[in-house]
Parts: sequence; C-alpha cells; structure tokens
Amino acid sequence: MFLDRLLKPRPAKAAGGKLYASAAAQARSAPLYARMGVRDSIEGRFELFTLHVVLLLERLKGRGEAAAEVSQATFDAYVHGLDDAFREIGVSDTAVGKKMKKLAGAFYGRLKAFDEAAASLPDRAALAEMLARTAFEERGEGDVGALADYVVAARDQLAVQPLETLLQGEAQWPKA
Repeated sequence: MFLDRLLKPRPAKAAGGKLYASAAAQARSAPLYARMGVRDSIEGRFELFTLHVVLLLERLKGRGEAAAEVSQATFDAYVHGLDDAFREIGVSDTAVGKKMKKLAGAFYGRLKAFDEAAASLPDRAALAEMLARTAFEERGEGDVGALADYVVAARDQLAVQPLETLLQGEAQWPKA
C-alpha cells in the first residue's frame, strides 16, 4: 500500500503522458500527410509531433500551477518519446545526447515561431509562412493553407475545452 503510493506517478505526470500520447496519435493522422502534403519522413513527423505539443503547451500556459505542472509533464513525455524513437531506429547511446540537444534547440525555435505567428492571428500569413518553413520540404509543396486552417481549428478546439479536462490528460482534436 505504501509502495503503491510511492511508485504511482503523480497525477500531473500521468496527465502529461496522456496528453503527449494524444498529440502523438493526432500527429500520425493520415490526412495530414496524404491530403495536406506534410512529408511523411522523420523530419515531417517531428514537425507534426512538435506542432501538436506546442498547441497543448500554449493552451496550458498561464493557467495556474496545476496547468504548469501538466505542461512540464507533457514536455517531458515529448522529450522521452523522442529519445525512445532515436534508440528504436538504432542511434547509439553516445549520439542520442547530441541529437537531443539539437532537437531541443529546434523545439524552442518552433515554439517561439508559433507564439509569434499566433500573436498575429486572425491574419494567417505568419502562421502559413512558419508552417511552410517547417512542415514542408520545399516551398510550394503541400497545402499550406489547409494545414494552417487545421492548426487554427485545433487551437480553437483546445481553447474551448475545459481546463479540468486537459489537466486530467484528455484533449479533443479536430478531424484532420
């Protein structure tokens, strides 16, 4: 009984893990690749995983201590997921650290770019430019407008979800 309480993850950690799993599942939605044209590669998947995690972090930002704890747990689960993915594809233990450091820089760059693009909404030009730079291999590839519409819909849908629901690890995403 005592060990159960000691070994049971904190509610925020469990919620963060569930939110990350939800974001990862949504980032794997086939229409994002097939219909919108995001490249189905390690890089394209990284961009979509990152985008969905950023959307969650944005929603939780400034919503109190519990939200900050769940936000951190979501980010931690994201980092752990990237680490696991590298190991699964055979990246050596010594190289994982270097790759993770590089991806951490990329994540914070994406987060800053998203915050700047979101600040200019409802004008979607900055968002579309950011998505064109990150989610598509070449300019003019894919349907940037459709992806921008999807991101705005996801952002709007997360905004109307009760904070309590998110703090329990439940997120609803729009259809891609």
